[in-house]
Amino acid sequence: MRRYLAEGIGTFVLVFGGVGTAVLAGDVMGTLGIALAFGLALLVIVYVIGPISGAHVNPAVTLGLLLCRKIQPRHAVGYVVAQCVGGIIAAATVWLLADSGPFGYSAGTRGLGANGYGAHSPGGFGLGGVFLVEVLLTALLVFTVLGATDVRAPFGFAGLAIGLVLTLCHLISIPMDGTSVNPARSLGPAVFVGGWAVGQLWLFVVAPLLGAVLAAAAYLGLRPGPRISASTAERDLPQESLSRIAQETARLIRGGVE
Repeated sequence: MRRYLAEGIGTFVLVFGGVGTAVLAGDVMGTLGIALAFGLALLVIVYVIGPISGAHVNPAVTLGLLLCRKIQPRHAVGYVVAQCVGGIIAAATVWLLADSGPFGYSAGTRGLGANGYGAHSPGGFGLGGVFLVEVLLTALLVFTVLGATDVRAPFGFAGLAIGLVLTLCHLISIPMDGTSVNPARSLGPAVFVGGWAVGQLWLFVVAPLLGAVLAAAAYLGLRPGPRISASTAERDLPQESLSRIAQETARLIRGGVE
C-alpha cells in the first residue's frame, strides 16, 4: 500500500504542478514556464518517492517497465489505479483554486488544461499529427526512464535525466495538444471538462501506451545481458542500489587518497 500511496501522491504533485501552472499562471509563465513546471515537478518526485515506488507517476511508464519485467503485473494494476486517482484529485484541486478567483472558472468553457486536437488544439493541429507526436514523445520519455534507471547507468542522475526529457517533451508539443505523454495527466482535467475532452481522451490513452510499447521494444533490443523475472528485479533493486553506492564511495575514497 505504501507503493500505491506514493504513486498517487506523486501523480498528484505532477499534475497539480504542471496543470496548475498552465491554468493559474499560463499567461505569465508561457510555454517555457509550463514545460519547466512539469519537468521540475517530475525531477523532485523521482528523488522523493523513487526509493518507495520507483516514481512511475504515469501509466505509460508503468506499462514500459512491465513489458521489460521490472514490475510485477499485480503491482502494475495498483500503480495505474493510484496514478489515475492522483491525477483526478489534482485536477479537482486546480479547478477549486481557479474558481476562487474574482471571476470564477468554468472548466467546460476554459478547458482546465485538458489535452485536445483539431478545434481544441492550441495551434489547430489535427488528429494525425497529435497522435504521432504523442507516440514519439512518450516513447522518448519511457526509453529515458528505462535507460536512466538501469543498474549500469550513472548513479544518482536518473531524476535529472527524466525531468529534463519531460521538459523537452512539453517544449515540443504544448503548441500542438498541451502535451500529455501520460494518460493520468489527461484523465484528470477531462473528467471535469467533460464533453469534447472526454470524447478526445482516447487518443491521450492509446498513443502514450503505444509509445511505451515501442520504447520497451527498443530498450530490450539494445540492452545486453540475460533477462530476469519481475519479482527478482524488484527484490534485487535495493541491493543493486547499495552496491552502486558502495562502488561510488570506494571510487571517491581512492581518488582522495591518490
